Amino acid sequence: MITLKQQIIAESKRLGIDKIGFASAEPFYELEDSLREQRERGFHSGFEHQVIEERIYPEKTFKHPKTIISIALAYPTKIKEDIPKDEKRGMFARASWGIDYHEVLKDRLTKLIAYIQSLATEKEISKDWRFAPQVDTGELVDVAVAQRAGLGFIGRNGLLITEEFGSFVYLGEIITNIDFEIDEPVPFGCGDCTRCVTACPTKALLGNGQMNAQRCLSYQTQTKGMMPEEYRKKIRNVIYGCDICQMVCPYNKGKDFHFHQEMEPEVDTVYPKLKPMLSLSNKAFKEEFGHLSGAWRGKKPLQRNALIALANVGDRSALPDILLCAKEDVRPVIRGTAAWAIGRLGSREADKWLAALNELLQQETEEEVIVELEQAVKQLSKKK
Repeated sequence: MITLKQQIIAESKRLGIDKIGFASAEPFYELEDSLREQRERGFHSGFEHQVIEERIYPEKTFKHPKTIISIALAYPTKIKEDIPKDEKRGMFARASWGIDYHEVLKDRLTKLIAYIQSLATEKEISKDWRFAPQVDTGELVDVAVAQRAGLGFIGRNGLLITEEFGSFVYLGEIITNIDFEIDEPVPFGCGDCTRCVTACPTKALLGNGQMNAQRCLSYQTQTKGMMPEEYRKKIRNVIYGCDICQMVCPYNKGKDFHFHQEMEPEVDTVYPKLKPMLSLSNKAFKEEFGHLSGAWRGKKPLQRNALIALANVGDRSALPDILLCAKEDVRPVIRGTAAWAIGRLGSREADKWLAALNELLQQETEEEVIVELEQAVKQLSKKK
């Protein structure tokens, strides 16, 4: 006789869930030391759930948990369209291609729960079954759940690595009070390989699956203040996220899956022209980028990053647009970043752009912008 677990696995495939596993809801004792160490050393991003006990003990947020059902959806790594070479473009990391993955995962989790509930009704099984779906904004550590559920192992870069799809997967889970037969965890599979650790341009990866999130370029692209100068050149033309530790991973070689239409990228959205981003209205921003997970922090970080990217790719044609930002934008972060970009791009006409910067200095009142203007003046003064 087919078991409830087997029925759920079969339905998950029909729903377009690429991997599914069942983990014990026992406390994640193995996470406690690393989570506390990360907090104490200031290595956390601040985006994660803040109550450590709730990340370790499922019973803190769910009454009598028995099992955690973990799911994974594979996402594409290559775009089918050619990237136009008409003008300089930025790039969103692959995890932000297509519809916001939170919405895609919530859809699959909701449908899976509805199916399990329908079985309870049909077979007159327990009506006391309860479910709590989570995507990465929840309490649990998704990769720890997925490893325990047998979906893959946690690599040196802290990401879940699956046999079939590498690390290019979105993760979600359902906590339930149903007692299922659990799956075997996947053992660590990186061996002596440290390619991701070596390739990380900011040395954010500690090599044991942990990271200093504050140094991660993905984190830096999501902050709202001035980006520290040491990271600016390192983001190159990426305006959201970072794929470096995934692209160098041997498990990811040749991996590119197009299973879900919602995840398919549009070239002008995920490789946007940089100059038009500087003058985007709120309405236009929502229309063009609002459906991406990379839009969750709003317009300002992406516009700041677009200014940095324009400087990094050497687009001097953008200088008039950048100057307009430095003169007229009401946000100090944008004015300050624009000043930095002028300092990097204005060397061919140093006198012209020095005059513009000095004029801006006369009217600027925000200290963080004044610092950037003064540094840009020094930068261009060297080029005279």
